[in-house]
Amino acid sequence: MKSTHAGNGDLRDFTTDARVLLIAAIAVVVATAGLVAGIALLKLIPLATNIAYFGQFTLTELKLEDTPLGYASVIVPVVGALIIGVMARFGSEKIRGHGIPEAIEAILLGRSRLDAKVAILKPLSSAISIGTGGPF
Repeated sequence: MKSTHAGNGDLRDFTTDARVLLIAAIAVVVATAGLVAGIALLKLIPLATNIAYFGQFTLTELKLEDTPLGYASVIVPVVGALIIGVMARFGSEKIRGHGIPEAIEAILLGRSRLDAKVAILKPLSSAISIGTGGPF
């Protein structure tokens, strides 16, 4: 009868091999890419705001109350929605919606593969939507 003592080399809960290191390296690369994409999205939002409300291509945080548009600034979210509509019509219909159902669909039907066009247009359309005041 074998002992179930933890110090016994014959009995283990699981075994590992060098493939674990490969998977860990892939995880680091994917996590780094996700971090870079998240930071880029956070930079795209003020850029879209500054272009839409001030006509300036800058990342600095400008105050919306200083916009030269005045009351015409209520048109900015409409123009942002039209730009996103054109992106959805001629770019990819998959940029519509919240993103979670599309991600689940890509996992279940597309073998976890996301089209490169969607990977670029979805964050860009989100930044335009948030930056022009669409969600509000």
